[in-house]
Amino acid sequence: MSGPNIALSTGANAPFGKEDTVRVTITWKHAPAELDVSCFMVGADGKVSSDDYFIFYNQPADPHGHVRLQRPNDRTTEFTVALQELERTGVEKCVFAATLDGPGTFADVVGCSLTAQGKQSHITYSITEATKETSLVFAEIYRHTSGFKLRAVGRGFNGGLKPLAEAHGVTVEETESPAAPSADKAGVKEPSPVNGRINLLKQKVQISLQKKQIDREKARVAVVLDASASMAKLYSKGTVQKAFERVLAVSACMDDDGEMDVWFFADKAKRAPSVTERNFENYVKRNFPEIGYGNIGFGNNEPEVMEDIILKYTKEAPNETIPTYIIFFSDGGVYETKKISKLLIKCSETPIFWQFVGLGNADFGVLQKLDNLRGRVVDNADFFALDDIESVTDAELYDRLLNEFPGWLKQVRAKGILRS
Repeated sequence: MSGPNIALSTGANAPFGKEDTVRVTITWKHAPAELDVSCFMVGADGKVSSDDYFIFYNQPADPHGHVRLQRPNDRTTEFTVALQELERTGVEKCVFAATLDGPGTFADVVGCSLTAQGKQSHITYSITEATKETSLVFAEIYRHTSGFKLRAVGRGFNGGLKPLAEAHGVTVEETESPAAPSADKAGVKEPSPVNGRINLLKQKVQISLQKKQIDREKARVAVVLDASASMAKLYSKGTVQKAFERVLAVSACMDDDGEMDVWFFADKAKRAPSVTERNFENYVKRNFPEIGYGNIGFGNNEPEVMEDIILKYTKEAPNETIPTYIIFFSDGGVYETKKISKLLIKCSETPIFWQFVGLGNADFGVLQKLDNLRGRVVDNADFFALDDIESVTDAELYDRLLNEFPGWLKQVRAKGILRS
């Protein structure tokens, strides 16, 4: 007997419990062209191990039959997924996606939804946000310590099948028709230097940069990640990794050398390895455990990490011709008002801009009063808070991240702080 119905919103997830097998059904009421629905069975690196694990209409099952595709009618595609069998394989995720084989975008697709049904599970996800891309990742079934879960993704890809397939390790040869490749034209390739997921986000960053008229600007970009104890849930859910990837796309578009610098902080600060588009996969998971609460504590001490950032960009690697853009994530508990204020006033004479982002509905102290902070040469900081960062669209996030940065650039150039 099935359990209660669970309706997911974009970015949310739900567990399958002890299900042996689930049926994933993707349906739509109207589309401007045929939808080619597929499943990528990927490993820990986010790539298929071979073309045998790219499931589509011309290859309806993997070699072991763990995922099988059927098309009951021209507006329905079903996958049978043997979760119990997947437990014994190297498959970490089953990613369900679709490509429009013809004109139009997913903004023209009506009544599109995904249902995952098992003996005890009934999970639904409706695509309600129109996306103007020609490919769409609906959802993914992924391993979790408590068993497999379903995550609603709802992420679009421009360019049709090719970038979608390449993002999951499948090479698609160019053909005269954008139809899905036959099995002999899909193969394994080494991880792409420019991952499709970051490539998609970069396109959205570019739109924001163009709107702000700073699409030709270069900057040193860094991200600061709150690693205090209260952030533990956001790390375990993967929320921090997703936010990290969205910021990496900003760096990929703007950074002068293609590398983004990274800091974690709690009671103490810790510099982490710089990151690029080539090595961002599971970055947070790979680096955060090495830091650990034993080294950096449990609380919030923004001044210490701010001091280390200022040290790096003013003493260790000063640059008066390229600005430094810091994106600083915090979930609140900000109490070092005097120290933070003093540091922002001090570094207002340097080409460093601070973009603070609050996560959740919390007390952000002085960060909420930056516009009233006196004594600075220029207004060198901005702040906004998000109740749920995963519910904010990429376009909105990038517009807000870049809201005050263009005005600051004009000010520091006018005052000779940033030189041509």
